[in-house]
Amino acid sequence: MERTRRRGVYYVLSFLGALVLYTILYKFGMSAFEGEHRTVIQAFQIVVESFTTTGYGEDAPWSSPQIQILVVLMQFTGIFFIFLTLPLFLVPWIEERLEDTIPRTYQGEDHVVICGFSDRSDVLIDDLEVHGLDYVLLVDAEDRARSLSRAGYNVVLGDPESTATFSNLNVGSAQAVVLDGPDERNAAMALSVRELNDTVRLVAFVEDPSLTRYLLLAGVDEPLHPRELLGRGLADKVSSVITTQLGETVDISADLEVIELPVFAGSDVHGETLGSAGIREQTGAAVIGAWVDGKFVPNPTPETTLTDRTVLLVAGTESQLEAVMDRTRAGDRLAHEDVVMAGYGEVGEAVCNALQSANVTCRIIDLVDRNAVDVVGNATEAAVLREAGLAEAGAFIVSLNSDTDAIFATLVARELNPDLEIIVRANDADNVAKLYSAGADYVLPLPTVSGRMLASSILDEDVISYDTQIDIVRMQAPGFEGSTIEEAAIRERTGCTIIAVERGEETYSDVGPEFEIRDGDSLVVVGTDEDLLRFQELGGVGSLR
Repeated sequence: MERTRRRGVYYVLSFLGALVLYTILYKFGMSAFEGEHRTVIQAFQIVVESFTTTGYGEDAPWSSPQIQILVVLMQFTGIFFIFLTLPLFLVPWIEERLEDTIPRTYQGEDHVVICGFSDRSDVLIDDLEVHGLDYVLLVDAEDRARSLSRAGYNVVLGDPESTATFSNLNVGSAQAVVLDGPDERNAAMALSVRELNDTVRLVAFVEDPSLTRYLLLAGVDEPLHPRELLGRGLADKVSSVITTQLGETVDISADLEVIELPVFAGSDVHGETLGSAGIREQTGAAVIGAWVDGKFVPNPTPETTLTDRTVLLVAGTESQLEAVMDRTRAGDRLAHEDVVMAGYGEVGEAVCNALQSANVTCRIIDLVDRNAVDVVGNATEAAVLREAGLAEAGAFIVSLNSDTDAIFATLVARELNPDLEIIVRANDADNVAKLYSAGADYVLPLPTVSGRMLASSILDEDVISYDTQIDIVRMQAPGFEGSTIEEAAIRERTGCTIIAVERGEETYSDVGPEFEIRDGDSLVVVGTDEDLLRFQELGGVGSLR
């Protein structure tokens, strides 16, 4: 602002100076070269007419070359000042008039207030929009608020620690408030919210677990620890890879569950296509998704080839899932192979705790010598990885604070042990593709896990995996009553998969093409947020929450 003001002053002074100079030159030039007397006002009029291009002076034409050159200079100077006016004053003035004013109030009801913006809150906003829930994003920096507003976000500008700001956001009628700032600021915001509403659901991310109790004292209902969750997620991936027990499942009903099962080299289905493997026909379980070469594919086609870089997402009863696991496991695969982990921070500690409960041995590499650390050194160095026994390990967990180091450690590990299962934590979602390219088999991005964790909490969703947009919902479908699954063509039309039908007290998990949808049936449907929304538009009735 100060720089713009200085430019304006310089412009005005130079413009006035040019007017005065040309007025003097023209007055005395006319007397000296044209033999004509002109007053100061008359000379000034000629200069203004030349500057503004409204005329070239009542004295034209001139006979002397000196005055002719002077008039030409005045004309060029006038045009120069006109064009200088556009970028300095006119364009900024027009932009300011056209620029949207960032609101400071919000009048909606049953909305979600999000205090602060990050990659994880961006994931939450995507979920809220798909589910048709209103939200308002509170930002305290005007430039940031304007940038987010231009990007299409619903933004309100205000001080997040002020009670008046939350009053302007109609927090008394909000469904939930999300605090996505530093722990100390989250506590201050929580106190401001509680002054206005004692019952609104208050959720906060907690970076330092030791401060959780203070956030609870400030009024937070649900402190979320994304790093701890990420650690458990990494451990779950390892457990599913190197143990022979059926791992943790997502329970749909008393006899229906969903689980991830990796395909191993040497297994019955390795090298087969999904269609030729006959998993549905031989086990009764349904493959509702798959990770293929590190990328999640909902509803994989029958032509999908099953390799040792494929992880299936399968729904069925416990016995059906065990039957699928028998077909995806190599018969001579040993259980409880060693695991090497790089990085022993908060995430790493959560990984170790989860692995220990599954009786899995873990050797830890860290730069700092601590009680639990087995090898002190840099995990990006081949010698350190060899010392940790990476060549004989079954899996390598990379939980480093730097994605750059994680990428390099993955490259080195893949060269040392081509058969190694590499599972990596990503701090930035933008680096996920690089980690897969470096050789990772599975990547868990912290922002996505955090955002999905928050979305599942607010929306009461059954989330299959926190790193994908796959949800399980129960919905009635009057638009499809009287039709068979094949006739309804729900999967082809929406991308959703029906994994079960609840009819009264009964749950039918074997819903083949000939299964008929009847009045009052509740369909258990799996799909991405966008797929579920399409299903709802075509005939599904009920909230996606």
